Amino acid sequence: LPAHVRAGIEAIVDGRVVEAVSQPGGFSPGTADRVQTIDGRRAFVKAVHPGLNEDTPGLHRREARVAAALPDDVPAPRLLGVHDDGDWVALVLEDVEGRQPATPWLVPELSAVLATLDRLATVRIPSTLEHLDATGTELAESLAGFERLAAEPPDGLDAWTRGHLDELVDLGSRAAAVLNGDSLVHTDVRADNLLLRPDGSAVLVDWPWTTRGAAWFDTLTLLVNVRLYGGHDVEALLDAHVEADPGDVTAVLAGLAGYFLDSSRRPAPAGLPTVRAFQAAQGRTVVEWLRERLEAGG
Repeated sequence: LPAHVRAGIEAIVDGRVVEAVSQPGGFSPGTADRVQTIDGRRAFVKAVHPGLNEDTPGLHRREARVAAALPDDVPAPRLLGVHDDGDWVALVLEDVEGRQPATPWLVPELSAVLATLDRLATVRIPSTLEHLDATGTELAESLAGFERLAAEPPDGLDAWTRGHLDELVDLGSRAAAVLNGDSLVHTDVRADNLLLRPDGSAVLVDWPWTTRGAAWFDTLTLLVNVRLYGGHDVEALLDAHVEADPGDVTAVLAGLAGYFLDSSRRPAPAGLPTVRAFQAAQGRTVVEWLRERLEAGG
């Protein structure tokens, strides 16, 4: 990092940083480091500037606003401070002692995360976050991916999806409306956005996409990640943890499948060379799940 950015971070942590350990995983460009000061204080720092990716500084600023306002009962790292010089944006957060869940998912770790999401569903949104966009409003354009795929089908689209595009467009068009609600929604729950503490409890990280909507959306996106890696009956987990109309769940799965498949065919964003392959894998996973539900009459 440039010297003035380091100085800004050191002012927030109140000490000279003598160790920085880069953290792997995720899809955000820029730095992501666990740091330690000369007198032993610890923090997590992520920093970016527009030259790495023009959109990410805005996401960091958005996450800072959310993190500063999250209630204490939300399982998230606390924001310690922000360095923002108009170019570089650095978030300094509590360093959570923990690790990402194993994939394929292990039963105890998955149970801990599902329990955490169940508790998150009961958190009341504070007045400081009443400005949050509705989940359906925020995701409406993304969830309409099948409309774009139907208008311009890519050569690599699988035969089943190609043969059911009209139905999938119709399903996806319903997705945004069913995600309305009054719960705090992280919106991007997957293994690399979670940490497991030594006591087994789970912490959600990376909150720039936070919205206000149906609490079950976070659990559904987690189960997409679980299915991606295999080894679990996601329908049984859905029945146990999601209270939603099955048709609504199917509509949202269609919206997600369309989003992943449509996004995966586009050029990779600056600084994110692996995200399209990940989206393609998620798209295939959700299409398979969606096909099973539709063929079962769900």
